[in-house]
Amino acid sequence: MNAPVLPAETLRAALAGLLDGLPPKQAAQAVDRLIANYRGATPTDAPILRDRADVAAYAAYRMPATFEAVRSALEEFAAAAPDWSPRSHVDVGGGTGAATWAVTATWDGTRPVTVLDWAEAALALGREIAAANPALGAAKWQRSRIGAALSIESTDLVTISYVLNELTPADRTALVDAAATAAQAVVIVEAGTPAGYARVIEARDRLIAAGFHIAAPCPHSARCPIVPGEDWCHFSARVSRSSLHRKVKGGSLAYEDEKFSYVAATRFPVTPAAARIVRRPQIRKGQVLLDLCEPDERLTRTTVTKRHGDLYKAARDADWGDAWPPAHD
Repeated sequence: MNAPVLPAETLRAALAGLLDGLPPKQAAQAVDRLIANYRGATPTDAPILRDRADVAAYAAYRMPATFEAVRSALEEFAAAAPDWSPRSHVDVGGGTGAATWAVTATWDGTRPVTVLDWAEAALALGREIAAANPALGAAKWQRSRIGAALSIESTDLVTISYVLNELTPADRTALVDAAATAAQAVVIVEAGTPAGYARVIEARDRLIAAGFHIAAPCPHSARCPIVPGEDWCHFSARVSRSSLHRKVKGGSLAYEDEKFSYVAATRFPVTPAAARIVRRPQIRKGQVLLDLCEPDERLTRTTVTKRHGDLYKAARDADWGDAWPPAHD
């Protein structure tokens, strides 16, 4: 019996076909230009992704990283709510739909899916790519301005990935409030920079004020213990590099690490991690140093040694972003 093809593999194959007929130099130049502009202060009523060539190049370059970051966030969310799965999903500012693919990689089955975005070319290409994913066969790709005028239909899950940085402060607030009103669960992912973290924390505060519980990454729904300006909370997802990635970046590595910040919050009770590893573990002779966010609003460093037996083995296998201690089956 053949093993099932995973969403990540299907997505990579679909993206590889996007650039057929597009000269590699043209694709690389398009990505260079879009990287410089797309994540800047661009009004949401003036999309920079102008045509299919633009969208194809940008999707082939950025969609795998967005997929892996969102999937990482959703996996931690799912661990905090193991008996829940979304019966419907709205992806706000979803473009070509990376987050919808990440949802299908996290939870089995099909569900009504709506992708909202302002760029017609992105929505059209997202629909084309989604034809390769049976779970997205009935997805709706709807043009909508993302901001104060946005209306989100009632749904189980709203995802908002790499969108808040494109909005004015007023539109960011309106979007988070609209998501909180419409959804049972909201997952927000931003770039893993100090500014991206600040936007996530701002959204986290609004969700808590609206009555949501934090499912991940935080082990609590209280104040974040990080002092603004001194540090920021972010995580890393490994992304396989395509030939286009290597050409644009001028590197030869087969992978890169996507840094991201996120929050997952729900209207229903969840069981968040007992603690969260917030830095890459430091493995030394006979010991592992773990930087943890604790449930009592503290950041601590704990040392796990060989004397801890199985816990030491688990610490050596632990990764940045994991829950700690590991759950036992």
